Amino acid sequence: MEKDELLMKRESGWKSINESEKEEIFKLSDEYISFMNKSKTEREVVKSVISLLEENNYKNICDVDLLNKGDKVYFINKNKNVFAAVIGEEAIENGINLIGAHIDSPRLDLKPNPLYEDSNLAYFKTHYYGGIKKYQWTTIPLAIHGTIIKTNGEKIDISIGEDENDPIFTITDLLPHLAMDQMKKSLNNAIDGEDLNLLIGSIPFNSEGEDLVKLNILNILNKKYGIKEVDFLSSEIELVPAFKARSLGFDESMVAAYGQDDKVCAFTSIKALLEIDNPKNTCVCILADKEEIGSVGNTGMASNAFTYFISELLNKLNQNTTNMIDKVYMNSKMLSADVDAGVDPIYKNVSELNNASFIGYGVTLNKYTGSRGKSGASDANAEYMAHIRNILEKNNIKYQVSELGKVDIGGGGTIAYILADKGMEVVDCGVPVLSMHAPYEVVSKYDIYSAYRCYSEFYKS
Repeated sequence: MEKDELLMKRESGWKSINESEKEEIFKLSDEYISFMNKSKTEREVVKSVISLLEENNYKNICDVDLLNKGDKVYFINKNKNVFAAVIGEEAIENGINLIGAHIDSPRLDLKPNPLYEDSNLAYFKTHYYGGIKKYQWTTIPLAIHGTIIKTNGEKIDISIGEDENDPIFTITDLLPHLAMDQMKKSLNNAIDGEDLNLLIGSIPFNSEGEDLVKLNILNILNKKYGIKEVDFLSSEIELVPAFKARSLGFDESMVAAYGQDDKVCAFTSIKALLEIDNPKNTCVCILADKEEIGSVGNTGMASNAFTYFISELLNKLNQNTTNMIDKVYMNSKMLSADVDAGVDPIYKNVSELNNASFIGYGVTLNKYTGSRGKSGASDANAEYMAHIRNILEKNNIKYQVSELGKVDIGGGGTIAYILADKGMEVVDCGVPVLSMHAPYEVVSKYDIYSAYRCYSEFYKS
């Protein structure tokens, strides 16, 4: 056997494409950039995805009495996560082909009582969500996105800072001239969480009294949205970078955007599902919330919402007998569509390069996740790894297998273990990212396309 057949070849996927494939890659990335610029929060992703689903003849499962082969349905869970399915030819008890991504990203949330004034400046107080480097969130343009629900049931959606005519907001930092003590601190402690306060105004209300700048801000908000300070108590308002998703590099080979963990996998997984008609096995896409804080809550993957959705599929297929849902889970196969840490040459000392992913080298499989001694890991078995490899190799889809950094450096987890706990075959499969969890993350357009092709062929398998 020749040397080239024995050795595993690892190289950039850009080397092996033709001009037609490059055009497809760039076209898909243009769609992705457009999606990202209108889908910065989990509620906005759900809204964008529902629009795509309905354009492609999906129906809300709540409006369907009976399901048949080829039917396409979705379920919205509290406007913050969504499940979609295409009913296959095989009985659902034989298992489903499932891809699951998450649509929440690290950010800053407003506190329940956010508004205050100090030294004639008005601020919103925040509480960071997910794993962030706090210093990265100062001195950048921020936008305000969210929803306020008044006690009469009125819903008010807010998005300020994305349009070029909107104002933006920022969190200030200390000037270097006065930062001697601050700069002696570790990066982790240089900025306190309680100091991530958003600057929102400085003009006082035309009146006598205290907190006149705060009062002026409330007056502006009342005129525009009809809200009072008390209405913040029933709101979900997030601060996200006001940066637009853009092509990156002279060759435009990459995408820079906020929230690509994990919206890059969410976009490619739902895009792949939309092109599936009459599959052999029922195909399901999960877009989950709360992964960045442990998949908790009634919109997180650990909730019972997904089991409810599968039960509804069984009910409306007239197949829901005793223990049937357990049988479905035990026979199902899943790709946990989540990103991986791409090797950054500037910081490559944290990666074990034989087992690391490189941007532009294709979709990444993580056989196992977890920290240090695989704590909290989902660990795919060899049989399932071979099954996924077979799908990728027979369809000439470039892939790599990696782990998240050196053994004792750190680690992380995804939603994979939650579905594995139900008995499914699961492996993590996603796009490598540079600057993960930063306000501006970077991925390769080649890897976006590889993930899309991988998910498409998995659904068809």
